[in-house]
Amino acid sequence: MKDTAPLLQTTGFPPIRRASVETLQLNLGYLCNLSCIHCHVAAGPKRTELMSRSTMITALQVAERFRVQTLDLTGGSPEMNPDFGWLVEQARERGMHVMDRLNPTIMEEPGYEWVGEFLAEHQVEAIASLPCYSRDNVDAQRGNGVFEASITALQRLNRLGYGKPGSGLILNLVYNPLGPVLPPDQPRLEAEYKKFLGDAFGLEFNRLFTITNMPIKRFGAILLSKGQFDEYMSLLKNAYEPGNLKSVMCRNLISVDYLGRVYDCDFNQMLGLPLGGAEKSMELHHLLEVSDLPRAIGVADHCFGCTAGQGSSCGGALSS
Repeated sequence: MKDTAPLLQTTGFPPIRRASVETLQLNLGYLCNLSCIHCHVAAGPKRTELMSRSTMITALQVAERFRVQTLDLTGGSPEMNPDFGWLVEQARERGMHVMDRLNPTIMEEPGYEWVGEFLAEHQVEAIASLPCYSRDNVDAQRGNGVFEASITALQRLNRLGYGKPGSGLILNLVYNPLGPVLPPDQPRLEAEYKKFLGDAFGLEFNRLFTITNMPIKRFGAILLSKGQFDEYMSLLKNAYEPGNLKSVMCRNLISVDYLGRVYDCDFNQMLGLPLGGAEKSMELHHLLEVSDLPRAIGVADHCFGCTAGQGSSCGGALSS
């Protein structure tokens, strides 16, 4: 089975227009120590795509030009890019808030023991994936042993001060549903996470972000192979809430792939949907070419995933 799904068509999703750009999200590459079934990037240990330092330099220049205050680093496992540390240091020297979308098991891999201490030293916000507080569900979604490695890594972050009141070190966790269903109520699930993880492992964290699985790349391909793709799309469309449109992440964020090409969000990046919703056959915008940003945002059927139910973004539910 290929880790991909067909480009989704646009069938009535309303137009969205960009507001101010507050966050520059950089995908540092598709290399990861895991191959999760819900991954909309189709990242994994065999991927070789990595952002170069020259592209990072250009990205920092663009961030300064647009006065972007937040740098959101994602992947793959961002820390597996050999210039991850350099980029974080450069961004912090410029006064930018840095977020690392952390697969916590990377801290248990040989050669990456430095990650937790480095993040704490540079006051990087850690957004750590833990798709459930059940060992069986996590291992089913991410692989055997992932739950235990994740808990060990999160405990290390706690010892460094992450998630502790008054430390200034923010630790947020990310939940993804196990299959083709919408996430549960975010505040309720956050309370369940805090009680279970606190009681069982002594873990503390700041917030839980619930994120809807997108029907693209690896997860989309799995839906197709099981004959569940159309049913899941119907679920997303039927749960559409127009009030979520005002808060979708693409209104205040631009996404950059490992080659420096610019998109309206990381989901559009994975689909190759050009900035502003231009025809897919058109050449993609590169950071070097971005002098101004189009107000229009490219949309397709996957956008129903961000607006269904309580909504979904890189910062969790939109209407919780």
